[in-house]
Amino acid sequence: MSRLFFVLDGGEMVKRRTQVPKGSVVEAWPDMQVGGGTFWVGEESKSLLDAAGPAPMPASVSVPADAVPIFYGPRLCDLESLPREESLRARVLSAHGVAVAWITLDRDGQRVAHEPKTLDEPIFHLRRPGGGAGHVWRLFRTKADAAAWMEQTYGADSEGAEWARALPAEDFDALVKRHAG
Repeated sequence: MSRLFFVLDGGEMVKRRTQVPKGSVVEAWPDMQVGGGTFWVGEESKSLLDAAGPAPMPASVSVPADAVPIFYGPRLCDLESLPREESLRARVLSAHGVAVAWITLDRDGQRVAHEPKTLDEPIFHLRRPGGGAGHVWRLFRTKADAAAWMEQTYGADSEGAEWARALPAEDFDALVKRHAG
């Protein structure tokens, strides 16, 4: 099972990032709540960072990747440019979220337009490095937020609302407490 890691030494991460093999990509997301050089990475990125130094980078928290659910919905498209799931999930944790939904297309199949004003907005853009089409995501910081948004957007009896009601964590603190290892 893949894991996501909360790493405290941003300076060391930046130093090691320059040492990873050419063509490899380390996707590291600064923690938006804690700050101070802390960041979240997925297992693949952490392995690259670990290999670039004399010893593995210590992580203060480790969470199973599947503890951060992703909802893609029925209209998923542009698969070649989807971000790696570990990067998307690490991005969610960096904003102290518990889940995320793909919202690139609206109910009518039209592309969603969104211009974020700040980094901590629940709606953000993310695609695979070098990917073509962009993707729009809706981050959920609580199960209640997810359920309300999915019911309003897709309807109370929708697959999305059912997904949100089944989320395993009520909020970020509960997620970390339950899964941290």
